Amino acid sequence: MPVTAKICGLSTPETVRAALDGGASHLGFMFFARSPRNVTPEAAERLAAPARPRNVKICAVTVDPDDAFVDGLMATLRPDFIQLHGKETPSRARQVRERSGAGVIKALSVSDASDLAAAAAYEPVVDHLMFDAKAPQGLDRPGGTGASFDWTLMSGRRFQRPWFLAGGLDPWNVADAVRQSGAPMADVSSGVERGPGLKDPALITAFLDAVRRA
Repeated sequence: MPVTAKICGLSTPETVRAALDGGASHLGFMFFARSPRNVTPEAAERLAAPARPRNVKICAVTVDPDDAFVDGLMATLRPDFIQLHGKETPSRARQVRERSGAGVIKALSVSDASDLAAAAAYEPVVDHLMFDAKAPQGLDRPGGTGASFDWTLMSGRRFQRPWFLAGGLDPWNVADAVRQSGAPMADVSSGVERGPGLKDPALITAFLDAVRRA
């Protein structure tokens, strides 16, 4: 099976176009005020419009969203997936899935092999898992930091749900990361930026080309 890719934290029509033309399978829009990639649901809905005829999946990236925010996302953006990137429990992940009717991606922070054990509790209640690098101490956001973890920790592991590898990926290392980890899907945000929150269409194209060759 070919590896697929999610471009996360999109905020301009030009970068959405680069992701679509490059063959991304998922587009991610960030809803977290402290992120330099934060957008409104209304802006994301406009940006996502060209993806829908291509059957590219729309992901709303959230951090501990409450019910009202989930309801607003579904009314405005209508995402295919809600990504939970905070401290959401398995019970909360189930609630979000049932309330929204969307698929759920649960991001798990990894620094060593023991962190992978948390996946088992989420597998019955989510559609996808995401293994991301643990954020550096003191940082006020859980992802999009450019940090990575030891990709070989994932090698040979089997999960009940399809999973994304995330954290520190870029056009130059993603093929190696996929080979070392065995990841079926790759997720990138800061690795295709020329500055915090500033996605570069050329880097998006290069990343997707590298994924296709992995």
